[in-house]
Amino acid sequence: MFFDLLPFSFQLDTVLIAGASLWALALYLSFARVRHWIEEGLNRWFNFAERSLYLSQQEFERTRQARESQNAFYAAIFATIPFLGAGLLCNYGMEISLGRSWAISLGILACVSCGVYELGRRSGS
Repeated sequence: MFFDLLPFSFQLDTVLIAGASLWALALYLSFARVRHWIEEGLNRWFNFAERSLYLSQQEFERTRQARESQNAFYAAIFATIPFLGAGLLCNYGMEISLGRSWAISLGILACVSCGVYELGRRSGS
C-alpha cells in the first residue's frame, strides 16, 4: 500500500534484512568490549564536536548535562551501524556457503547463544 504512493518501484529483500539483523544482534551481544569502545569513542567525539558550537562558557555549562545525555543516546544508536555491516557480511557468507534458509537458522541460533553468553558474562562480573 505504501509502495503504491511512490512514483518508482523497488524491491526490499526481507529475508536479507531479517538475516542481517539477526547476525548483527548476535555480534552486538557477543562483542561487548568492542561495543563499549565504539560507544565511548562516539560519545567523546559528539561532546567535542558540540563544544565548538558554543561561544559562551556559561551557556555551555548550563546545558551540559542534557547535551551529554543526548550525545550518549546518539552514540548508543550509531554504535549499531558497524554491527549491521558485519551482520550483513556474515549473512552473505552463510547464504553463499550453506544457503538462504541455513543463514536465517544459524542467525537465530547465534542470537540465542550470544544472549546466553551475555547473561552469563554479566552475572559473572
